Amino acid sequence: MQFLVIAYDGKDEGALERRMNVRPQHLENMTKVKETGRVLCAGGIKDSDGRPIGSAMIMEFADKAAFDEYLKNEPYVLNKVWKDIKVEPISVVVMNDEMVGK
Repeated sequence: MQFLVIAYDGKDEGALERRMNVRPQHLENMTKVKETGRVLCAGGIKDSDGRPIGSAMIMEFADKAAFDEYLKNEPYVLNKVWKDIKVEPISVVVMNDEMVGK
């Protein structure tokens, strides 16, 4: 099952500093999850000045329960970087210029 994740950081004064402090843990975790084939696409969301304000990901897990288990242990969640997280089931049709779904 595939999921589109759009996660926005907090807007408090310490939000950017918190993100940057936790970023190494987040990237290390993403590397581990990617090695399992669960990360299809991921990147940062930026504001009009190029500052990071959130993250967008397309991920694949066996089911919603497995995804929820991943999310509750995500460093940006544990360290309160992400404050507004939207998760939607998605069906990826094209990836890397290839048709992968219907």
